[in-house]
Amino acid sequence: MGSFVRLLPHRRRSYMLCAVARSGSNLLADGLVQIRRAGRLGQYFLPQNEARTAHDHGIDSKANFAAYIRGIVSAAATANGVFGFKIMGWYLEKFLARIRETGAFGDAATPDLEMLRRAFPRLQFVQILRRNKMRQAISKARALQTGLWKIQQDKRPVAEPQFDPQLIARCLEDVRREESIWAQFFKRIGIEPFRVEYEDLCRDYEGSIRAVLDFLQVRLPRRIKITAPITIRQTDALSDQWEERYLTLRSDRSELVAS
Repeated sequence: MGSFVRLLPHRRRSYMLCAVARSGSNLLADGLVQIRRAGRLGQYFLPQNEARTAHDHGIDSKANFAAYIRGIVSAAATANGVFGFKIMGWYLEKFLARIRETGAFGDAATPDLEMLRRAFPRLQFVQILRRNKMRQAISKARALQTGLWKIQQDKRPVAEPQFDPQLIARCLEDVRREESIWAQFFKRIGIEPFRVEYEDLCRDYEGSIRAVLDFLQVRLPRRIKITAPITIRQTDALSDQWEERYLTLRSDRSELVAS
């Protein structure tokens, strides 16, 4: 009887990683992916990525969006039935509209949460945030200039970063706007997500990953260890210098920068 129970298929369950650029979502995803118990977490619903994603997972690239959703939920789940996906605030509303337009998970009157949970079984929400918004904006400005959105040892910048206060100001506004989008979304659906702060993730990486797993009710066998992330933190002396220069400009009001 015991062996029969062990062979029963796992019930499918899902979670959405709710993120903003440079919030630490890649660091968090590294830990959740490498344990092979929390889904093959990816940004599967960014339109420009979908054709490649469908090809990589053996999904018919000509299938409609509802079929693509069902296909990727099945193909990218780990053996225990968990599927994870990342959504950025800037395309959240378009993502919701595309699901609704399929008609497969509800109609125009179906609430967002009900529609999402029809598309993604037993869906839960994890949000990654960063307390230091200035450093987040600087990190985004550097990524825009270098092309390095996920820093790894084998990656090289397409250009060297140059201090640009106007770009940093725009990135700071982007961060605030996207976090507002998420706040409005959670208020609308009546959900408080499980929140992870980037600074805590850096201070206690293993503890933060385990906290997410506890929230998702994912058991981690003792033999599986949480190792260091493959993503390299960008924060360095250059970020320190840029922050100091930006704050000086803002206090002097010598250039147009966001407050």
